Amino acid sequence: MFSLVDTAYAMAPGASGASDGAAVLSQFFPLILIFIIFWVFVIRPQQKRAKAHREMVANLKKGDEVFTDSGIRGTIMKVAEDHVTLEIAPKVAVHLLRGRVAEMAKEAKGQAAKSDKEDA
Repeated sequence: MFSLVDTAYAMAPGASGASDGAAVLSQFFPLILIFIIFWVFVIRPQQKRAKAHREMVANLKKGDEVFTDSGIRGTIMKVAEDHVTLEIAPKVAVHLLRGRVAEMAKEAKGQAAKSDKEDA
């Protein structure tokens, strides 16, 4: 009637003390490997980007051309402790939190002069 129970007990792992540590380690090895891969490909690059952004925000100065996180491009007119004044058009300025500056405009002056000559 309960012939499966006897089979289940017969298939149970032995209670040897020496192999228990290795068995536990072998069970957690895939989990540890997944965490290491996650760290290398996700967490560490995000930390590097966040550090670079903090440094860029700390080094903002008057005259820098920047992009905001909403996509507005402008020139910094005034830098305060927690915000900047950004000129987005002639005689149009907005106050913006420093952390909302997404990146510096990376347009080379040579390329700008070249495009100005082509427009003329």
